[in-house]
Amino acid sequence: MAGADAHTYEPAQGHGLANDPFNAIIGPRPIGWISSVSETGVRNLAPYSFFNAFNYRPPLIGFASTGWKDSVANIQTTGEFVWNLATHALKDAMNATSATVSSEVDEFALGGLTPAPSLKVAPARVMESPVNFECRLSQLIQLTTAAGEAVQTWLVIGEVVAVHIDRALIKDGLYQTAQAHPILRAGRLGDYAEIRPDAMFEMPRPR
Repeated sequence: MAGADAHTYEPAQGHGLANDPFNAIIGPRPIGWISSVSETGVRNLAPYSFFNAFNYRPPLIGFASTGWKDSVANIQTTGEFVWNLATHALKDAMNATSATVSSEVDEFALGGLTPAPSLKVAPARVMESPVNFECRLSQLIQLTTAAGEAVQTWLVIGEVVAVHIDRALIKDGLYQTAQAHPILRAGRLGDYAEIRPDAMFEMPRPR
């Protein structure tokens, strides 16, 4: 039990460990593999490790960008983006798109990926990804500390307006989460986790 023998620290004073444990503890986390397009038509594709879903109806998803990056600038300008599911089969391509490059570089080409036309928004989908969410910007929020001081991190929340799912992942009307072998960010410098069928278990909610 942590209470019996805990490593305790105040984040503002440092963690005292070899590496900050925060994003390893809050994990594994889904990956926000976000495609967007600039006002001049340059495609952008980048993974964000702070990502999740926030609402059912309408479906809202969001990611946080540490620093004002091309994805945020594009989404602020166009009001649109696409989330693409990162899978184990696409791990190397996803990692390639995480490189820090100039805003003129097309990360689809960098990752050897195929841009596919979206139904409701301008940014392209990743054709090789088995699930894509087309989104329209709902909120763009600069985060603050508890004291109200601005943090150089922006939270982007989008409403999902179109969904694309590989039919092979649907059985008896149910989406098979583990069959896609999604990968998740697990902190440190490069740790990831994979969801596999043998890792799944069912636990119905109490009535």
